[in-house]
Parts: sequence; C-alpha cells; structure tokens
Amino acid sequence: MNQNPEQQPSHAVDTFPCAQCGGALAWDATKRSMACPFCGHQQQMPLQPSQQIEEIPIEEGYARAQRGLGTPVQTVQCKDCGATVNVGEGERTTKCAFCGSHQVLQVETDASAIRPESLLPFQIDKKIANDRFASWIGDLWFRPNDLKKMAKVQEMGGVYVPFWTFDAHVHSDWTAEAGYYYYETEEYTTVENGESVTRTRQVQKTRWEPAWGRRDDDYDDVLVCASRGLPSELVDKFTTFNTKLLVPYSPQYLAGWRAEAYAVDLQNAHNMGRGKMATQQESRCARDVPGDTHRSLVVNNKFSRETFKHVLLPIWIAAYRYNDKPYRFLVNGQTGEVTGEAPYSFWKIFFFTLFCIAVVSVIGYFIYEANEAKKGNTKKKKAVDDTEEEAPKPKKKSTKKKAADDEEGSLHRFRGFDGTVVVVPV
Repeated sequence: MNQNPEQQPSHAVDTFPCAQCGGALAWDATKRSMACPFCGHQQQMPLQPSQQIEEIPIEEGYARAQRGLGTPVQTVQCKDCGATVNVGEGERTTKCAFCGSHQVLQVETDASAIRPESLLPFQIDKKIANDRFASWIGDLWFRPNDLKKMAKVQEMGGVYVPFWTFDAHVHSDWTAEAGYYYYETEEYTTVENGESVTRTRQVQKTRWEPAWGRRDDDYDDVLVCASRGLPSELVDKFTTFNTKLLVPYSPQYLAGWRAEAYAVDLQNAHNMGRGKMATQQESRCARDVPGDTHRSLVVNNKFSRETFKHVLLPIWIAAYRYNDKPYRFLVNGQTGEVTGEAPYSFWKIFFFTLFCIAVVSVIGYFIYEANEAKKGNTKKKKAVDDTEEEAPKPKKKSTKKKAADDEEGSLHRFRGFDGTVVVVPV
C-alpha cells in the first residue's frame, strides 16, 4: 500500500477544501491540525475529550449506531491476510499495510458498517515512527543482518485500526476451598558415615476449609481489537492508549489516512470483552480467598449496565516480509509506544550456542585441572606424613650412662695375686 499518506492526501479530502487556496486539507500529525500541503493554512480540530461521546447500551447497539464513515471512500482487501482497508477515492493502493503483500484487490464498500463513535487522532508523525523502527531493528540480537538495511528503506504507514470498547458493572459470587498451612514433625531415616540414623524434620501440610464470597466491580473502556490485519497478541502488548482523550468522530481526521474496516462484529467483540472481564474477575476473586492458598475456585458473574463504543485508534505499521513470512512493527500513534516482531537468525543462534559450549568447556577443564592438582598435592603431603610416621626414631643416650662411660674410660681395673680388684687411674 502507499506508505506516505501524510504527503499524498486522497481524493476523499476534497470534501474539506482549504479556506485560502481551495486545496485539499489533510490531518497533519506533526501540527496536530488540518493542514493544506499547498499554502500551509491550518484548521484546528478538537483534541480534547468531549461530552458528546456516547456510550451505547449493548441491547440498542445495532438500532442506534450510525452507519458508514461519512465520507467517500474506496475499499481494498488483502488476499493474504484478509485485512479490509478504506482509502480515499482514487488513491492507488498496491501494497498491504498489514503484511506487505501486493495481493490487494478493490472490493465493495460496506455502507452498513457501524460508524466509529470516536477516535484518537494521530499525534506521532512519520519521522518519529521511522526513527523508532530503525532504532528497534538496530537493538535486536540474533536477527538477520540485512534487517538493518531493510529498516533504512522501509516506510511506516499510518492506519486507523478499529476497536470496540466495553463498559460494564460485574457482580461476582465465588466459592472455593481455602488452604491454611501448618507444620508437623516427622522422623526419617538416612545414611551418615555408612551408618543408618534417624532424624526429624518439619513437613508442611495444608488444612482445607470451604470459603465463599462476593464482589462488585466496574469496567471502563475494555479494548477489543477488531482488526484482521494485526495479530491480537501483538496489539494487546500496547498498554498506553489513553481512551480518556477520545474525541468525537469526524471524517476530517481520516483525510489523508487509511482506516481499516472492522473484521470482528459487535456480537463477537462483546463476547470477547466479557471474556476479558471474566478473566480479570477470576483473578480478583482468587485474591479474595482467605488462607495461604486455594483450589476449586468457581466464579459466577452477572453483567449489567453494559455499553459499547466503536473507536479508531492510530497505529503506525511497518509491514515487511522475510523469507516470504510477514512481520510487523507497530508504533502507538498517540504515545509513541513500540512493539513488533522480527525473524531470528538460525546461524547467529547456532554459533552463539557453540561459543557458550566452548566457554563452559574451557572453564570446566580448568576447574577439573585445579581439582586434580589439589588432589595430587594432598596425596603427596599424606605420603610424606606417612613416611615420617613409619621411620624409627633415634634413641636418646642417657646422660648418666655417658658420664659413667667417660669415667670408666679414664680408669683401669686389674686383680692382684690374692684376688683383690685394684683400680688404677690412667
């Protein structure tokens, strides 16, 4: 699809001529006003929330909702992803803004589609969106190198994406089993130093008791994406849309921009909205269960005061195909929040894994060598100690004996003729 809607306003904006030169005005996200690309004249549009925005009761939805977009459009549909987009009459469209496919065909516009009740105008311009796309691509790890080259040539396309919002009051009755922890001492047998010994330890137990309760909660502007071109898991990552700043719908905001037609109708979206609320209620009821843990939680919800709005939210989209698989990068057109998806490089992950294995192996080798060296030193020390213990210790000579020996060494004994022993000093 045409990736520069700001600079190439469609024929649909002929409905909004410039007061100075008669040229076609288009919504300018940079100036945040209707602007003439020829003479620069600006026409302010309301950007503050208005009391005119109406929450329509669910049961009156189809009867009271207005139809169509209120401005001439032509509709194209992508054969690959199925996205249906309304563009200005006469605008050439060759590429899908949601998946990058060139398989787009013009189809009949559904004039009976519910008209948006309100929208958030684009406040982030294309330059900022493109810069954030390039920065996002540059910061990715384990991605193909040519993605960075792609970022330099890829253009962001601004699209108003359809959403439903739901309000409701929910009364919940719940039952569960509340678990309370307590501890008991038990004996166990283990082996220590080759012998079987008995020890004691504290073991956690749970005491289960029945529990029940109720709660009431109010929900405001629960968002359900009605797009077919964007995966819900990707859109749900956006957390910064501020629906408190919705302004009443006016076709002027669509001048020069594309608006996707909703693919999820009101009834199905209502069921999805209730599902989101029910999931939230279950989490809240779970927190209400007393005790340390719980099980067998059952929640019964009663919905009342349910209302809805059909709204358009601004999203910049860079849709590109890699190995013939579509990937998308999104920028919140109101706040600049980014999210996206990108392919992984098999070879980068493969070589990084080999590198990690090599590093771990080297570290393991040095640890093994250090342990072996430590064991060797221990064995040598033990061998030396054992040798010293086995060697006979020299006996100490008696000082008294030595003195006697010295004394005897200086005397001479002999026996006389009569048998008498005579000692003569030498």
